[in-house]
Amino acid sequence: MLVERLREAGFAAEEVEEATGGVVAIAGLATLEDGTQVFAKTLLGPDRDVFTVESTGLAELRRHGGVNTPDILWVSPRLLVLERMQPRRDTEHFWERLAHMVAALHTSTPSDRFGWHRDGWLGRMCQDNTWETDGHVFFAERRILRWLPEPLVEAAFDREERRALERLCAALPELIPPQPPCLTHGDLWRENIVATADGAPVLIDPAVSYTWPETDLSMLWCSPRPSAAERFFATYREVAGLQDGWKERMPLLHLRELLSTIAHGADTWGAAEAVRKISKPFRPAGGPTPGVGLS
Repeated sequence: MLVERLREAGFAAEEVEEATGGVVAIAGLATLEDGTQVFAKTLLGPDRDVFTVESTGLAELRRHGGVNTPDILWVSPRLLVLERMQPRRDTEHFWERLAHMVAALHTSTPSDRFGWHRDGWLGRMCQDNTWETDGHVFFAERRILRWLPEPLVEAAFDREERRALERLCAALPELIPPQPPCLTHGDLWRENIVATADGAPVLIDPAVSYTWPETDLSMLWCSPRPSAAERFFATYREVAGLQDGWKERMPLLHLRELLSTIAHGADTWGAAEAVRKISKPFRPAGGPTPGVGLS
């Protein structure tokens, strides 16, 4: 299918080495007749604006945030073709360079509103980016409560567990200090970090919005990462600064990703239990005790 759609778009593809792990698209490294290689994706199922949103996000990260992103060679509802990138090298130097790039993104793109000019995608599900002036309301409604009606999330939590999440959302102003929004990648985990041929960090597969910078950090902090990535957090703190208690806030800010994992049917490692641990202080039996049990 991918070879056929590349040829329809004018790319003389001979073969494709398919990538694994995608939930929305068939993707892979395509070799063209002249020997050059490109990275291509095609959608599974009906056409949606996934690739349009992705390419717009990549362009915005590059144009406004100075982020290295792949060149976009072709975009349509059925096909996205990107410049080929290289696997990253997990050295402290690489992660230090990444920290400088992400810190520059966050510090150079301040905004007075949370959200984005269009809704986006997280995996195969919609990311609600409706503009909001209150960051706590935005995070509660667009990043946590938004997931509760999803069928697999409904099945994962009982009534009291869902009410605990609602109480947690009501307490967000006590848990997260005021922070101005900035442009964020939105899905900043290790698999969305690659490199140029000369080893410079490159970001792919964004789910952009203007929101708290710590939400990007939470993706890296709470996802499995190489030991060299510790240099990222030390460097980011030196360059951009971090408010006291940032480490304790990382699991709380990771709630969106945990709930998305459950909603996508990908909870094979305990995402629901992680949600229960974070929200436990807000269950009626224990009473809502802000800040307890978040680490």
